[in-house]
Amino acid sequence: MKQIGITGGIGSGKTTVANFFKTYNIPVYIADDEAKKLMHQSPIKEELIELFGAKTYDSSGNLNRSFIAEQVFDNKERLEKLNAIVHPRVEKDYKEWVKNQDAPYTLYEAAILFETGRYKNVDAVILVSAPLEERIKRLKKRDNSTEEEIKSRMKNQWTDEEKRKFATWEIKNYDLNKTKHKVHKIHKLISNL
Repeated sequence: MKQIGITGGIGSGKTTVANFFKTYNIPVYIADDEAKKLMHQSPIKEELIELFGAKTYDSSGNLNRSFIAEQVFDNKERLEKLNAIVHPRVEKDYKEWVKNQDAPYTLYEAAILFETGRYKNVDAVILVSAPLEERIKRLKKRDNSTEEEIKSRMKNQWTDEEKRKFATWEIKNYDLNKTKHKVHKIHKLISNL
């Protein structure tokens, strides 16, 4: 079974595109969602508390995402330590997940597929892109973030220009009908590989 990566900058619409692939019964592993689930389990939970302290989880035991974001914001060393705890577990979880799929291919959706080097472990990569202004507009609406916060998060990701060098296909996601058409075209290509 082929394993296809799908990535794009924050606000590009990766999840929307991934959902279009689901309409073809293609299984999608959303790495960020799975990472959040794994961060509530042992031993990751204990390792994160050791790294960031008691405020890592609130009194109900929920991950304090804003606190962690503050801890890794502009602190590359702490971000690398966080990634070293979480990413190997996500990778192991993904490999187990793939074993249970029955489709011509699977999609592994991750915002930082290139940045982590994870793209080397898939057969091909789909890059989802959108104009910067559109991405900022989407994120302001989705997360109630300020433009400054959004641009700060964006600077931790590669630019679309950098990602294009390694992508197999690109979906420019600013017109949903064109996006659906491109998904259909790529789905047929992958299915015939």
